Amino acid sequence: MDITTTDLGLAARVADLTKTYGTGSSRVTALDGVSVGIRRGQFTAVMGPSGSGKSTLMHVMAGLDAPTSGAAWIGDTEITGLSDGQLTVLRRRRVGFVFQAFNLVPTLDVRGNILLPFELDGRRPSGDESARIEALIARLGLADRLSHRPHELSGGQQQRVAIARALATAPDLVFADEPTGALDSRTSREVLDLLADASKRHGQSIAMVTHDPIAASWADRVLFLGDGRIVADKPRQTAEEISAHMLRAEGERAGAAQGEAA
Repeated sequence: MDITTTDLGLAARVADLTKTYGTGSSRVTALDGVSVGIRRGQFTAVMGPSGSGKSTLMHVMAGLDAPTSGAAWIGDTEITGLSDGQLTVLRRRRVGFVFQAFNLVPTLDVRGNILLPFELDGRRPSGDESARIEALIARLGLADRLSHRPHELSGGQQQRVAIARALATAPDLVFADEPTGALDSRTSREVLDLLADASKRHGQSIAMVTHDPIAASWADRVLFLGDGRIVADKPRQTAEEISAHMLRAEGERAGAAQGEAA
């Protein structure tokens, strides 16, 4: 009998995943034979230096980019063979996204952007969903900005709108790419608390790409990438432990580069 992703307690996983860009001498390997899963109801941070493959891994796991080889699943649905239309429907109904660049619709106000996943799915929020959305709006400090368009908001406010939109449908799986990058420290804590709460209280699976050890310290699990591979998989870490690991990894990487140059 085949063992499924659900049997393994995983919300998403990839197996033998490789992603390359370019050809010949300009060929770049962003992911190199990665096999990893995102556990259900767990808050996972993905860390690594620039160029380590962390954002590429998130995009392939979310079905936003196709692998060069290997396979990816969301739940028990293998997404590597799905059409663009099938992927769009699956993402809309089961996955939330927080992008580094916000990706808000400029012609919609704040409420319209938050409710966009429902609009795209051709339905209105239920009573319970509406109550949860209003609670999200209040918690993120957006109640007095609902009629504003994105260009009338600060970067931090736009990010909070993007987070409210990602959580509005209570998706099983939320991918967040540097969700605190444009936020001040107080708002960052509020956002991280919201993501942690979504995991602990509501059983949602959160996968967050970040370069910030403080943000990563909120996660239940920290994955470290280096040169397109998983180099460490650790349970909850303090910001100091994460910083120390990153410094060691950078030192080892610099040492290896010097050795190759010699």
